[in-house]
Amino acid sequence: MNSEHDTDGMDWLEAELADTLDEDFEIEFSEPMLSAEIRKIYRKQHPDMLDRTVYFRNLLRLQAELIKLQDWVQHTNAKVLVIMEGRDSAGKGGVIKRITQRLNPRVARVVALPAPSKREQSQWYFQRYVPHLPAGGEIVLFDRSWYNRAGVERVMGFASPDQVEDFFRDVPEFERMLVRSGIIVLKYWFSITDQEQQLRFLMRIHDPMKQWKLSPMDLESRVRWEQYTKAKEDMFARTNIPEAPWYIVEGNDKKRERLNCIEHLLSKIPYHEVPSEKVTLPERVFNPDYERKVLPDDLYVPKIY
Repeated sequence: MNSEHDTDGMDWLEAELADTLDEDFEIEFSEPMLSAEIRKIYRKQHPDMLDRTVYFRNLLRLQAELIKLQDWVQHTNAKVLVIMEGRDSAGKGGVIKRITQRLNPRVARVVALPAPSKREQSQWYFQRYVPHLPAGGEIVLFDRSWYNRAGVERVMGFASPDQVEDFFRDVPEFERMLVRSGIIVLKYWFSITDQEQQLRFLMRIHDPMKQWKLSPMDLESRVRWEQYTKAKEDMFARTNIPEAPWYIVEGNDKKRERLNCIEHLLSKIPYHEVPSEKVTLPERVFNPDYERKVLPDDLYVPKIY
């Protein structure tokens, strides 16, 4: 690549950075209602947070690569399944948001299933997840998955010991079947410390814009921290298979967590840049006999701003 192209690339990056800062700052605006005291505690707990400019530049670079990945998935008809698991408030939702932020929602979609209905509870355990698996040319991200049975269902007593044991027997073969069918399976566990989860829960309690994120189940998970830890360790021991291994993402620093996870995801898929036709804007057709109608004022949204 010559210097002129290098300059053009840098100009494009600067322009893209300027155009997207407002959008990104809005997404990052995460503690709008926190008291000064809690802000002070948070900053004290995170003295080496990643510089914001470094974060945004790398996020944009990685999101550009995700678009290349998306093009490759469409071009090759690949099937990508990304499973996101972790403790409550560990940041998986934030990672998912940054992965999908600039992708085509018809290619990359998020699956976050609610609690199973009575009918679903009577089905084969994996049945309700199967319809959401990726077809050719799709990337699917599960915001929690069938591993609910190894975590919350086990710890909270929603599944019997026999059901949990059946799950552990079945899930390795189920995931091997997915891989044999041509699906790329990536499993991420987002890990935070006990102290970090406590701090994030306190922030949610004191932030009216985030209180909706706290469910009774989340609060109960604080009480049962050690039980969840044992369940997680058992899950790793019994479901970390060569065909679909677990990858642990350290999440105490949200910005590093996002960048590290996206970088790793890209490294695990053999994508490459695919050729694309140059897009040209066609000439607008003007009809001299066409007269645009004047629409009534009450159809328009009021111009308050």
